[in-house]
Parts: sequence; structure tokens; C-alpha cells
Amino acid sequence: MRVVKNTLIKKAFQKCYEKSELKRLEKHLEGSNVFLFTNLNPFKLALLLERSKVFTTAKAGDIAPADIIIPAGNTGFPPGPIISQLNEVGLPTKIESGSIWITKDTLVARKGDVISEKLASVLSKLGIKPIESGLKMKVVYDDGLVIGEDNLKLDIDGIKQQLEQAHSEAFKLSIGIAYPTKENIQVLIQIAHKEAYALSIGAAIPTKETIRDLIIKAHLEMLSLSSRLSSLEEKIKQFEKS
Repeated sequence: MRVVKNTLIKKAFQKCYEKSELKRLEKHLEGSNVFLFTNLNPFKLALLLERSKVFTTAKAGDIAPADIIIPAGNTGFPPGPIISQLNEVGLPTKIESGSIWITKDTLVARKGDVISEKLASVLSKLGIKPIESGLKMKVVYDDGLVIGEDNLKLDIDGIKQQLEQAHSEAFKLSIGIAYPTKENIQVLIQIAHKEAYALSIGAAIPTKETIRDLIIKAHLEMLSLSSRLSSLEEKIKQFEKS
């Protein structure tokens, strides 16, 4: 990791004649920058830095990275001057069992708001750490490829879900068109066996596997036919009598 003045690094870029793509990084040279040199995959590095971020207490002048909501509950503080400090930042309070309680969840700062000195003090006393601290990847140069911040953000869980869905749909398609693969061959054989078995039963083709069910089927059909014949004979007799 190196901290280099922006003007100096721009001059260095201009002298890298064999890597002209580096000049595309100049538009990102605003404010203080840290240059990190590594052999890691840029997406793996961005994910590593994102996971290494921590939350710290707010200072006066910090920008709220998200809505800051102070939850209702017991502050643990005894009644005293702190009540007025809590009220000044918009927190409704009450005294109960010798402690100061915040009576309801309260939004004290919206995303993008500047945190005042009074609010920073209250947040610190309540142990609330709303400020995210850590390195942020602005841009990456990887073997001639320049990758911006937005393209470095990976939704790992979302990508996993997409892969699982794609695998499921591909598996269903391969089964539907009977395309054999290492993953589906067992299912295809089971389906083929089931369909072949149903066909042999329907066509009354005796095999070692089907003979028992064919006999049962023939027996049931015989019983059904027998019951219908008895009913038919009764109708014939009644017709002859009339």
C-alpha cells in the first residue's frame, strides 16, 4: 500500500508508454488516495475490503451513511442532565425504575445528513456506532483492464441464487428432452423404466417384471366382467318375463 500525491502519480502515468490505459485512472485522482498493489483477483480484493469494514462512533461533521434510528428502551442512565441532551436531539424520554427510558424508536438523522456535535455526543453515550470505516475501492487496473467501483460490487447471495435457478432449469430441460448427462442419467433411466413398464402393462406384454401385475390386472378385469354379466343376465330375465 502506498500513499502518493495525485500530481506525482499523474506524471508517472504519462511515462508508462507501454501501458497507456493507466491514463484512464486520472479522472479518479481526486482527494486522498491509497494505491494498493496485489496479485489478488480484483473482485476477491473488493469483497475482502468490503468485509473488513467496521462501524465506529460518529464525530461532528460526519455524513450519515444511512438512516440512523435510536431504538426504544432503557438507556441505563440515572435521571440527570443527560435527559436534556436526549431531548435536544428529538428523543422522547421517561423515568422508570430509576432509569431514563427512550419511549419509542426515533429517527435522528437521515442518510446524507451532517451529524451535529450534540447528536454525535448522544450516539457515543448510547453506544451507537453508525459510521462505516474502511478502505473503499474506487477503481482497479488489472492487466490493461480498468474496472470502475460499480462493476466491482458483487451480490454473492444473488449470484448463488441465479446459479441454483439456472442449474435447476437446465436439469429440467435435459430431462424434458431426454439429453443424458452425468448428473441426470439416473433420473432418465428411472423415467425410461417407468414408461417402458407402463407400456408393457398397457400392451399386455409379459416379462419377468410385469407378469405378476398382468395376472392381477387380468383377474380384476375378469371380476369386473363377471359382475357386469350377472347384472346383464338379470336384465335379460326381466325382459323375457315381460
